[in-house]
Amino acid sequence: MSARSEAVLIDVVRTPVGRGKPGGMLSGVHPVDLAAGALAAILDRSGLESRQIDDVLLGCVSQVGEQSSNIARQAVLAAGFDESVPAATIDRQCGSSQQAVHSAAQGIISGAYDAVIVGGVESMSRVPLGSSASVAGSPMSPRLRARYPEGLVNQGVSAELIAAHWRLDRETLDAYAAESHRRAAAAWDEGFFDRTVIGVDEAPDAATDETVRAGTTASALAGLSAAFRTDALAERFPELDWRITPGNSSPLTDGASAALLMSAERAEELGLAPRARFHSFTVVGDDPLMMLTGPIPATRRILDRTGLSIDDLDAYEVNEAFASVPLAWAAEVGADAAKLNPRGGAIALGHALGSSGTRLLGTLVDHLDAVGGRYGLQTMCEGGGMANALIVERL
Repeated sequence: MSARSEAVLIDVVRTPVGRGKPGGMLSGVHPVDLAAGALAAILDRSGLESRQIDDVLLGCVSQVGEQSSNIARQAVLAAGFDESVPAATIDRQCGSSQQAVHSAAQGIISGAYDAVIVGGVESMSRVPLGSSASVAGSPMSPRLRARYPEGLVNQGVSAELIAAHWRLDRETLDAYAAESHRRAAAAWDEGFFDRTVIGVDEAPDAATDETVRAGTTASALAGLSAAFRTDALAERFPELDWRITPGNSSPLTDGASAALLMSAERAEELGLAPRARFHSFTVVGDDPLMMLTGPIPATRRILDRTGLSIDDLDAYEVNEAFASVPLAWAAEVGADAAKLNPRGGAIALGHALGSSGTRLLGTLVDHLDAVGGRYGLQTMCEGGGMANALIVERL
């Protein structure tokens, strides 16, 4: 293959998201089949044969149990793809499927690929959060403990540290969360998600996101208790007021997503119209205790590299793992609140870990289409103190 000048997005799909607990609308679907449905849908919509796909890259965080043994390959086979189609599973924590997008697009630009399907899956009802870490010991090795003798913390505590550092009070966090639900509900009412959301054969009644609550208000959220406070943590972090609750956090969810990326040349050969081109990428590491602040330096780096300003961007999808994350990000980069997660974010739409990166990509490109925008930014905080960022240009 020769070197390519552009990587482009042809299409993107996602399942509706279900609550990630027993009884959730997708909890009866094996995660391999959930991912397979998204893969089959994106291939079918393109009109391609599976043999025309060079690789399949899927994100998944809890790679254990039903999501083990390279779930990407299992999903490719379950989707009926030709056995010659390879696949790999990526874990960059919450940004796993965004990393899949980066890796595929960069492979296309380098000339290693012509066509790649990317995506992600997470069934948090069937493979609970933390399942991987519960198997065969702790990832905190002696050398790691020597560097961080007090230990690292879970993401909820990191969200609390961010809220305290940026002086985000409980009322501000809850108001942001309520607005996420309002925007998501309005998007569903307008038919905004109709282009991207697909059905799930094994759950025929799953038609919309189970996590969106149209009537959510900040005053209602104010009655919820802090989710991550323990006596030991309160002693370690006496400065915290403990403001992060289930209401201003993303819910546990099940879901899958997939996107088709190609070289511009191959898309033209096949008569497929690209929706966007991948303009630029970056990935950073950041403080593993604060953990979720990575989108701030990632955004600064990608804007510096491209020469674009925050005002040149028509929308930004910043994953709402917790309300404090996009609020701190917006304060640091000078973002326009109206452009930030304009169709709602993960607080309303859910955060099915490995699936979220491609889900955000679909929302971003659909929004750019709807408003006639040119540039969009997507960035995600990730466990361990990392973040990916990409800029897409609508075509």
